[in-house]
Amino acid sequence: MNHALQAAMAEAGETAESLAAQTGVDPKTAARWISPGRIPQPRRRAQVAAILGRDVSALWPDVLKRREPHWLREWVDWEREAVALRWFEHAWIPGLLQTEAYARATLAGEVLAPDDVDGLVASRLDRQSILRRDRPPMLVATVFEGVLHQSAYGNRDLMREQLTHLLACAALPAVQVLVVPKDVGMYPGLGGGFIIAELPGGEYVAHADSQARAEIVTGAEEVATLSRRWERIRGECLSRAQSLDLIRKAAESWT
Repeated sequence: MNHALQAAMAEAGETAESLAAQTGVDPKTAARWISPGRIPQPRRRAQVAAILGRDVSALWPDVLKRREPHWLREWVDWEREAVALRWFEHAWIPGLLQTEAYARATLAGEVLAPDDVDGLVASRLDRQSILRRDRPPMLVATVFEGVLHQSAYGNRDLMREQLTHLLACAALPAVQVLVVPKDVGMYPGLGGGFIIAELPGGEYVAHADSQARAEIVTGAEEVATLSRRWERIRGECLSRAQSLDLIRKAAESWT
């Protein structure tokens, strides 16, 4: 429970419904702001702080402790608020489903100080908490089969641990993991990984990977293009049961 926000609302005579009316969100969204770890998007934080006459840092002190890169923070806020996430990866296990060792391996070879690596890994692991909260977003993750057999610098134990963890995540009520088989040939996923988030108000935003900094996509036309692409990729996937069986066999192959 965010006791600081709850106390400020009581002192100002505000309720979730009144904050929702003044900030333009659904009352259920405003009510969730009191829950642990539920931090509104930046402009909503500023609006609420102004209404309550408090500093943002007083209402959400965790904002000052954030470890993800500044450019990624807007996406992390949306990811935290999302009611559903559609995620495709052609080259990696999705970040919300990675082990710590695998996350570190994805950063190997980058020009980063050890402290920077620690911060990026910690941030990625922190983000995974949304899958285990009382009302998690629905996550449908689609991955190319080759990812399951891609060596992490020769570390077989690391890959076995990662795929075992992936199976455990796939058993969560709000998580589905689907596999695009390696014999699919040319398909829309060759353009790279991306995520589409559905927000409580029915809006959609997306995150598209690249060799440089990933892009946050908010334009309706661009998000619609990614949505169509995701549906085509989803159509190439094996069934859920077939996908899990393939992941189990891949995990065993790393023994």
